[in-house]
Amino acid sequence: MNLLQSIKMAWKSIAGAKIRSFLTMLGIIIGVSSVITLVSVGQGTTSQITDQLEGLGTDLLTVNIMGRGSATSLSFEEAMALGDLDGVKAVSPVISGSVTAKKGTTNDTLSIEGIAPSYEEVQDFHVQAGRYIIDMDNEFRMKVALIGTEAASTYFGTDNPVGQTIQLNGSRFIIVGLLESKGSSLTASNDNKLLIPIATAERFLQSRGVRSITVQVQDTKEIDTVKTSLEADLDKKFQNADNAYSIFNSQEMLDTLNSTTQMLSLALGGIAGISLLVGGIGIMNIMLVSVSERTREIGVRKAIGAKKRDILMQFMVESTALSGFGGLIGIALGYGACALIGHYSALTTTVSFPIVLIAFGFSLFIGVVFGMIPANKAAKLRPIYALRTE
Repeated sequence: MNLLQSIKMAWKSIAGAKIRSFLTMLGIIIGVSSVITLVSVGQGTTSQITDQLEGLGTDLLTVNIMGRGSATSLSFEEAMALGDLDGVKAVSPVISGSVTAKKGTTNDTLSIEGIAPSYEEVQDFHVQAGRYIIDMDNEFRMKVALIGTEAASTYFGTDNPVGQTIQLNGSRFIIVGLLESKGSSLTASNDNKLLIPIATAERFLQSRGVRSITVQVQDTKEIDTVKTSLEADLDKKFQNADNAYSIFNSQEMLDTLNSTTQMLSLALGGIAGISLLVGGIGIMNIMLVSVSERTREIGVRKAIGAKKRDILMQFMVESTALSGFGGLIGIALGYGACALIGHYSALTTTVSFPIVLIAFGFSLFIGVVFGMIPANKAAKLRPIYALRTE
C-alpha cells in the first residue's frame, strides 16, 4: 500500500468521526494558538519598550541627584562644567516641576521643565514654529516658554500659539516656540508640557540647584569611560556620600530588558507547550481506542497480504494528520487572537514567523511521537487473533 492510499484511509477515518476527531485535535489547537499568542504578546511588548528606550538615545547618560538641600544638588554652572570631561559632547541640565496653567477659561495642571539651549541637540527635540530658548533668556531670566503640540491644542485650539501669552501660577509667559510632536516616553507625554529657561525655572519653581542632567557622549564606545569619569567627579563633589546620585545608561537597561524578556518569552512558550503535550496524550488515547475498535479490520487486511509497515503507516499517517490539522487551526486562531489583542487593548503583538513554524513543527512531532505507540500495537497484531475479535 502506498502513501496516497494511507492518506485516503486516514482522511476517511477522520471524516467518519468528526466530533471525536475535533475533540482529539483540541489539545493541539489550544497549544499551538497559545504558544503563538503568548510569545507574540511578549515579543511585541519587548519591541515597544525597546523602541522607547532607544528613543531616549543610546549615546546618553542621565545623572539624577538624590537627597534634599543644596548640599545634594549641583548649580547650573557645576552641571554645565561636566561637559568639559573627556568624551562628553554636550550636557543638558533640567529642572522639572508642575504649574497651574491658565488661558481664557482653560485652567489645568501642566508639566514644566527648565532647560538650557543645549537641550535641543542633546534630546533631539526641535521647534516647528518660532524660536528655541537661547542663552540670553537664561541670562536675564526671561518669562518665555516653548509649548508642546498637545498642550498647544488644549490651551490655544487651532490658533498659532507663538507670540501669545499664558499664565503660569499667575505669572504671564510669552510663547516663543511650538515644539515638534514627539509622542510619549516611558514616563509621560512629551507633547503635553512647557519648556522655560532653566534660570527662570530655578526661581519660579523655587528649586535649589539642578537634580537631573543628561550627558551626551561623543562616541557610544566611550560610554563606560565617560560614566566612570562622571562618577569620579560626582564622588568628589558629594564627598563619597552614599546614594547621593545615580547614573542611568539606557543601553544597559536595554541589554537587561532583552535578556529578561527572552527568558520570559521562553517561559510563556514552555507553559503553552505543556498543552501540546496534553494534546499528544489525547491523540495517543484516541488512537489506542481506534486500534481496539478496528482490530478485526486490521486482521482482515493482514490476512489478504497487508504487511506490518502498511498497518504502521496507516495509523502513523492518521495521528500525524490529526496533529497537523490541529496545528493549522491553532495557527489561524493564534493570528486571530493576536489581531484582537492588538486592536482592543494597549498591548502590542508581533507574530514571529519562526515561532509559527516551530509551533506547527512541534505539533507534527507530537503527532508522530504519540502516534507511534498505537501504530506499533496495531502493526504487531497477529491476524489469527485479530480475526477472532468480535
